[in-house]
Amino acid sequence: MLMKRYSALHSLFVTLSIALIGCGVCGQGVPARPSGSGERSIAERLAGRGFPSVFQAWNRVENLPNITRMEGIARHDLAWSAISLCGLRWDKHPGGLAEGFRPESVASARARRKELLALNPNLILIAEIRYRDAHTSFLPAGHKWWMRDEEGRIVKGWEEGQFLQLDYKNPEYRRHVAQRARAVIESGVADGILLDWWIDDEHRLALVREIRAAIGDEPLIIANANDRTAPKTRSYINGFFMECYRSETPADWQRIGRTLAWAEENLRPPRVNCVEVWFQKSRRDLSLMRAVTTLTLTHSNGCCLFSDPNPLPTPDHRHDWYPFWDKGLGQPLSAAVTGPDGTTRREYTNATVIYNPMGNDPVEVAFADARMSRATGKTSTIHTLPACDGDIYLRAVVP
Repeated sequence: MLMKRYSALHSLFVTLSIALIGCGVCGQGVPARPSGSGERSIAERLAGRGFPSVFQAWNRVENLPNITRMEGIARHDLAWSAISLCGLRWDKHPGGLAEGFRPESVASARARRKELLALNPNLILIAEIRYRDAHTSFLPAGHKWWMRDEEGRIVKGWEEGQFLQLDYKNPEYRRHVAQRARAVIESGVADGILLDWWIDDEHRLALVREIRAAIGDEPLIIANANDRTAPKTRSYINGFFMECYRSETPADWQRIGRTLAWAEENLRPPRVNCVEVWFQKSRRDLSLMRAVTTLTLTHSNGCCLFSDPNPLPTPDHRHDWYPFWDKGLGQPLSAAVTGPDGTTRREYTNATVIYNPMGNDPVEVAFADARMSRATGKTSTIHTLPACDGDIYLRAVVP
């Protein structure tokens, strides 16, 4: 599992993208949206968004200086953030002991959600539930919910930073995590939760069962499985956060494509898979940006992201916005088809999307009608598409 860099510096800069509130645990049904809000349902918002579909993972877009932070979040189709950094206060100290939020946060949190949905009525808002590790201030020193090794020593979250592992193997702690998830969903502010560091083992199966029972059927659960499948827990999870830290070889891209296709077929509906690839040299690695975008468009109905690598000393998942991501494709018309030339293509209302994987040859793409390449701006019936790249070929005349 990828060792994410949640340093103290990172914590100071994580986006305040969602203000989350909770109001205790009561009853058996958890609403998927605030009662009487007039909002579209989760399924309606997922179906109503345009393509390409892009998500925000914790941190913001940075190359749009003339928009507000809220407008930057709303530019995306799905966004998540850490609960403790969303302007909320848990109702106990330390916060890891709490199962609800201070009530004074309710009005401001709902106002923030309302503002975001006014900017983008199809936006999906997700809250991260920390279950695997946390900062040392999350629980009292020596608390029973810190993970311990066979000799009774508390286990580090990873080698760097002041993070420790949490004992998700403990049934009592798993019930506590489920109640925290329920409090978030009961707030009516988040549409679902994110579970990081997802490995398909028996302990996480028990955890996600507890969470699903606590939050009900409708809220989304997204799990960071990186580029692996999760057959044990698939029926509880609506989507993967595919934090693809391995993307340097053709085998890496083949594995990403296979996992994404598996997730689209096997996870719980409604599905929303989120595929992130990191730059290798800079944010101007445009062929990699186009590759992950077109792979996502051809292999799924999910969201993509091209962002900074985690090993950088700056906060993770910061990114630019690319004109290639602007809407305009319409809706998918068919399943993808892989041709004899090794490319995969999919038809949309207004365009044909073609993905040419790493390790393949450059290909010549021909159309019966003139198409405009979103990558080059060229309009022609014939285009050249390099390997480890992809393109969107827009119709001059929309049917």
